[in-house]
Amino acid sequence: MNARYAILLFSLFLVTIGVRGDVNGGSTCAGCTLVVSLAQQIGEMNNEPIIEAMQRLCGFLPSSYQPACKMFVTEVEPVVQRLVDEKLFTPDVACHALTLCTVDPGQKQCHLYPLPAGTGLAKSLSRVLSSGNARETRAKKMQKLGSDICDYFPVLKEICQFVYERVDDHDPVVDADGDRFSVIETLRGTHFRGRDCDDTDPSIHPGAKPIDGDRQSDSNCNGIYGVDPKSGSPYEELLCNSTTQLGMILLGDSAGAHFHIPENWVSAPDISLGAFEILPQVLADEFDWPYLSAMTGYKNSSLVKWPTDSTYYKFWQMDHCNHRDYQNLGVNGARSSAMNSTIQYSMARDQKLDHPALVVYSLIGNDVCNGHADTIAHMTTPEVMRANFHSTLQFLDTRLPPGSHVIATGVADGRILFNTLHDHIHPIGKLRSDVTYEQLYDYLDCLQISPCTGWMSSNETLRNLTSERAANLSKAIEAEVHAYKSKNFDVHFVQFDIQDVMKKWVKEGGKAEDLIEPVDGFHPSQLANFLMAQQFWEDFEGIYPQGIVKRNPHNDQIRQLFGDQGGY
Repeated sequence: MNARYAILLFSLFLVTIGVRGDVNGGSTCAGCTLVVSLAQQIGEMNNEPIIEAMQRLCGFLPSSYQPACKMFVTEVEPVVQRLVDEKLFTPDVACHALTLCTVDPGQKQCHLYPLPAGTGLAKSLSRVLSSGNARETRAKKMQKLGSDICDYFPVLKEICQFVYERVDDHDPVVDADGDRFSVIETLRGTHFRGRDCDDTDPSIHPGAKPIDGDRQSDSNCNGIYGVDPKSGSPYEELLCNSTTQLGMILLGDSAGAHFHIPENWVSAPDISLGAFEILPQVLADEFDWPYLSAMTGYKNSSLVKWPTDSTYYKFWQMDHCNHRDYQNLGVNGARSSAMNSTIQYSMARDQKLDHPALVVYSLIGNDVCNGHADTIAHMTTPEVMRANFHSTLQFLDTRLPPGSHVIATGVADGRILFNTLHDHIHPIGKLRSDVTYEQLYDYLDCLQISPCTGWMSSNETLRNLTSERAANLSKAIEAEVHAYKSKNFDVHFVQFDIQDVMKKWVKEGGKAEDLIEPVDGFHPSQLANFLMAQQFWEDFEGIYPQGIVKRNPHNDQIRQLFGDQGGY
């Protein structure tokens, strides 16, 4: 999942007009088309004109977002209404008339819906924008409106700044002591890393070895501190010293961070007041839900259909002394080069002062996924993949305490995406059954903003070539695992294949599409994350037959003394 695709989905609801994609308006064009389509369907459902439906859609947003949305509707109303009056209205034509979609030189027309019969795109636009000057004037208005949205509304200005200027900053935004742990949930805070129990002291953070047995305070934030009145010994020593304390750290991509867009945001029959109440949180978390993920999930949510399970959660179940010791460094669009150059450096671990950790290196697609027309030319080569992974291993050898573990996974075979979903109806087409995943894939590909041109394509040859490259990258990772000589950790390779998880699910009576995110048609769903957590644990038990984490016989006592250990 790349940053441009995240901005596409951001533009669905905030109409970030000032951002252009690669060709033909890119993410802005797609965002406009999907929003206008959603409004059109809402109008049909409520038997009301399109402009009233757009105002209704604005009313679904949190109150602080509504003024910007209504400003947009006021600006576009004359153009939209004229298209309706002349019976030329379609979402694609409307967004071209608003100049948010274009036909760049040398590019083909991109449209998600059928164009008006008998007129086509050019003739339809000529009736609304009769001259080049009219088009230029409209484009300047829309560009100014996009600027106004970010500049004049404090809430939006802050979010715009975060999305566009801090997209490469993977440390917590709120971190007073600079130890890379936070006291707030979002903005790379506790949803991604364990909660800091003292944000004024960098020596106090999750995963730290206890200071003076944590007699006076909780230095490792696991909620266990104080002295047993009978023995006079610190509880940390009595309850935790005989166990294998181990942190869980993911170096990954959007799949590991659990990228997710609520289906009722883009499905007209399911949208309702309150649907977007969580929009600020979702934006601040970059559309990621790591607290529900297969690696670092730690709680259930009423917003999704399936429960949470994860490697971290199993570590905590086995040994409550591991409470809060997790870091999800999954980043949307991450590939091995970005991991090697920036992302890995946001990991918080001290070789002398912290407990060992399990690091899972899992980049399952972005080294072959991109939105370029010549997608194969932009894929990582096996040689570069191995070199990048080698460099990451060298870095980990400078940070991880002795006794740590590293497990690297292979790159996925993404052919299951098209094979499973191509003829299914996408949520944006649920009302009229008029948009399939294949149509949406081709539309995003035309705009060159597809998260994965190689796999989300109707071209079977291209899909096969992409999977062939993915298999070769997996071999490169595995070769480096066998060759690397570590000083502080053991390193293993797991050729994790979600197709195995899918086969088990289908055998139990489920549907293959249940395991793919319905809105983006690309990422593992919440159910997939739940099942993947179980599969990963089976893999770990195969690698470490004696157990990677030992069960703490004092867990019951910890719960009796410290309850939920301070929560999350």
